[in-house]
Amino acid sequence: MKLVLSAKLHLPLDAVTQTFGILAVRGAGKSNCAAILAEQMAQANLPFVVIDPTGTWWGLRSSADGKGPGLSLPVFGGRKADVPLERAAGPLLADLVVDEMLSCVLDVSEFSEGDKVRFLTDFADRLYRRNETPLHLFLEEADDYIPQRPFREQARCLRAWENIVRRGRARGLGVTLISQRSAALNKMVLTQIETLIVLRTTSPQDRKAIAAWLEYHGQSQEVLASLPSLKTGEAWVWSPSWLKTLKRVEIHRRTTFDSAATPTRVASRIPATLADVDLGAIEKRMAATIERAKQEDPRELRRRIAQLEGERKEWQKTNAIVSPAKEKRVEVPVLKAQQIDRLVKHYAKMIEEADRHGKAMSLLWRHQSEEAKALFDVLQAMSAGLAPAPVGHLSQRIRADQAGVRTGRVISITGPITGPEQRILNALAWSEGIGIETPTQVAVAFLAGYTYGGGRSTTPKGLSGARGLSSTSGNASG
Repeated sequence: MKLVLSAKLHLPLDAVTQTFGILAVRGAGKSNCAAILAEQMAQANLPFVVIDPTGTWWGLRSSADGKGPGLSLPVFGGRKADVPLERAAGPLLADLVVDEMLSCVLDVSEFSEGDKVRFLTDFADRLYRRNETPLHLFLEEADDYIPQRPFREQARCLRAWENIVRRGRARGLGVTLISQRSAALNKMVLTQIETLIVLRTTSPQDRKAIAAWLEYHGQSQEVLASLPSLKTGEAWVWSPSWLKTLKRVEIHRRTTFDSAATPTRVASRIPATLADVDLGAIEKRMAATIERAKQEDPRELRRRIAQLEGERKEWQKTNAIVSPAKEKRVEVPVLKAQQIDRLVKHYAKMIEEADRHGKAMSLLWRHQSEEAKALFDVLQAMSAGLAPAPVGHLSQRIRADQAGVRTGRVISITGPITGPEQRILNALAWSEGIGIETPTQVAVAFLAGYTYGGGRSTTPKGLSGARGLSSTSGNASG
């Protein structure tokens, strides 16, 4: 089976995923050529969608003479709408087309410029991301939303349709660009089409745009001179890669109602019969698509989450459920700064006192060691069998010995002898008696019953009771 556009032009069925450009001035037959291609696809059960910003494609629903049915496909939007079209319904219609493989006309002629751009952008973007099966798109007046110089709001729309033209084949999408203003159509998009169908073209600017396509594809420039003289319905067809052909053909007349033709009589604009469309089935399909879109729509999900959150809070209030308070850790100082300063000062004082007492204990230990040595000397002498000489009253003995002639000591005493002095003298005599020739002060203090104070003596424990007394090796004076 072939798609027959002309006696000389039969297209294979894979045309559904190819890219075409139909360019001509108004009244030269470009819309008729596009309608023929759509009719042929419908007969071959190849799905297609028409983007119609002119409101003229509804004629596909009726026969050429308006007395019989045409194609059974719904029209969304426009004055001849079977189903109304809203500006935010772009993603919804894309889902419906993909899920149901639905052929239809999307009439955006009643939209404002801003609404039209928004709808077409959302539709193209969603369709490009979701489609996976063969589908052809007819873009009437493509320069209107795929312009050479897009305004700010048109830039995203241009990008979405450029993706479809350049990369859509991998996703099963084919495109036919239809324009009477070749110069206004985006050149980056125009050069991506594979087959160019050019009818009568007179404007130098539009012919220049066509020449750019020919140059891009390496085609001859000789045919450009014949474009202004082409008859209505006559066209040049260039397909360098797909069909590998360059031919001049006469396009057949369409079999459906030409709703794009200039009206000559009022009655001619009102077809008597339109093909039936199962709107009930479409409504069911749309209901399922709408529900599915709601489940996937982030806004709907956020609305549902907010609703469930409100229900949860209401249930908590009703059932007196109080959410546990979150613990908050608070650092509380155990001691204040003033207390810490006082502790530091007390600690320093403790260290100072410990150091002082340590020195005192060290000195005491040294003294105790000296006393222990003196005691050891005494005990050693006693163990050797040296009995102490009887002391008696030492003062009488000293006088009898004539001041130490016998002992070799020189002793002089002035005034009466006190008790401590007597005890010290007794200790000296005792040490001499046990064989200690030069007793230390510690030894003398020990034998006298006193405690030596390290260079100074105090009573009753020191030696200060022995006034003026000193002992040296070989003599003592007091």
